[in-house]
Amino acid sequence: MTKQQKLDDIKAQILADKVCPDLAKTATQLVFGDGNPSADIVFIGEAPGKQEDIQGLPFVGAAGKFLNEMLETIGLKRQDVYITNIVKYRPPENRDPLPDEKLAFLPYLKEQLSAIKPKLVVTLGRHSMEALIPGQRISDCHGQPKRFQGQVYLPLFHPAAALYNGGMRQTLIDDFMKIPAILAKI
Repeated sequence: MTKQQKLDDIKAQILADKVCPDLAKTATQLVFGDGNPSADIVFIGEAPGKQEDIQGLPFVGAAGKFLNEMLETIGLKRQDVYITNIVKYRPPENRDPLPDEKLAFLPYLKEQLSAIKPKLVVTLGRHSMEALIPGQRISDCHGQPKRFQGQVYLPLFHPAAALYNGGMRQTLIDDFMKIPAILAKI
């Protein structure tokens, strides 16, 4: 079975298992993931926003455009990486995902990572970081690679945060620029 087939199976399983039915009711569609199933890098955000919900793809709104720009600065395109969110349905009014929603989707996210087998997992924002590397504070550990349960993670601020807070933009760009060196070390 190819990596893409495994991912397709996981997506079908989420639908069959009716994960977070209340969240699914308020969303247009499941936003599973996008990109190269054999990628060395997986980016994980928190949950789809309005544009993501409409298009069915993660990170296609303003934060996604900024993510694309940052990928270009390190010589990558969206097609080179895999992008997903911990929660696969848009929360109503773009609210933060709830702890039980993150918990409900976590086993499927771990299956996605197990299918892709990336060298590096980049968490975008505190929600995905807290779910995958417990006990960390993003303000303390952003831009510092962490090895946890055999996987290397790089916690970064969410690109949306940099759009609302100009000071964070350069921090995120600086942290992002470390990715090639971290990959080379792995």
